[in-house]
Amino acid sequence: MDLALRRNSAIAQARRVVLQEGGAGANGLTAPWVERSWQRCLQLGLQPQQPVQFDVISAAQSQRTLDANQRLLQSAQGIMQGLGKAIANTGYFAILTNAEGIVLDTSGPIDPHDPRASLITRIGTDLSERRIGTTAISTALAEQQAVWLHRGEHFFLDNTHYTCAGAPLFDPQGRCTGMLDLTGVDVPERTELKHLVVQSAAQIENALVLATRHALLLRLNWPGHGLGSTADALLALDDDGFVSGANTVARQIVPGLASGVMPGVHANELFGLPFQALFDAAGRADATLDVALHNGLRLRALATRTHLAGVPMRQMQASMIRQAMEQAAGNVTDAAKALGISRATLYRKLGRKEA
Repeated sequence: MDLALRRNSAIAQARRVVLQEGGAGANGLTAPWVERSWQRCLQLGLQPQQPVQFDVISAAQSQRTLDANQRLLQSAQGIMQGLGKAIANTGYFAILTNAEGIVLDTSGPIDPHDPRASLITRIGTDLSERRIGTTAISTALAEQQAVWLHRGEHFFLDNTHYTCAGAPLFDPQGRCTGMLDLTGVDVPERTELKHLVVQSAAQIENALVLATRHALLLRLNWPGHGLGSTADALLALDDDGFVSGANTVARQIVPGLASGVMPGVHANELFGLPFQALFDAAGRADATLDVALHNGLRLRALATRTHLAGVPMRQMQASMIRQAMEQAAGNVTDAAKALGISRATLYRKLGRKEA
């Protein structure tokens, strides 16, 4: 029996144990988060054989939802476009939702003649667990971790033609603000797409931090690791040294941020040097420095001063511009949007003349 057949057989056995026989455990036949979602669906009174209705919220609700998520949409715009290009030939497409599972944006090859694709990608469609059961979207939001689901791992029988990967998105204060999903219809499993969705989610989170008002941006990583990639911890400070935002990596490696960015957290509480030293470093030709954590570990940091006046960021450090250009595959328009500056400004910083 080949791998695909063994996988589908295990999923079918797990469905029989949990959904038909009411068993308490699938004994490793499927991922733990899948079974937890199935149990939540059963507790909601849902049954696998029920028809699925992909409901769209009202036009007024949809507009309010889009308005409330403008920063997320703007931060994700260039990344969604790049993601659509990356998956163009895979049969998968991308969906961006808010924290409640409402569709905000889509990208990639969506077949308008296939309702299984077109219905779930309408802006304003409610893809929450209570509406459409177990999916990567609902499970990533409920579990707040990256997930992968294949065919029968979806709760409703109507949804067993989907295969999808999903990752939650966290705002600069550490709150879940939405999720990013890659979904295919009647496609083979491509588990490498879980890595792609996680990396893309990290890029969106970083863009959210960059768009937060701050006076100093710290890029942090372990000594020996280069600075200037999506693997960096990002920490934004205001003029007084208080934390105004951080990405998920920062919350993972900097003690004191693990539970999110709480009001009143100061850089002096996080690092073994006065916060003024961080601002001083940003004024040097070499803006990198070693910083000690209070737990005895050390990090390498790149400090960048930021001057805000009406736009998210008017002056970008060279590594940030380089990263934005890489994410946009060299497209100056997309990179400028991600950075929150005009094409003309970005051309000037790149030392080029605008075409």
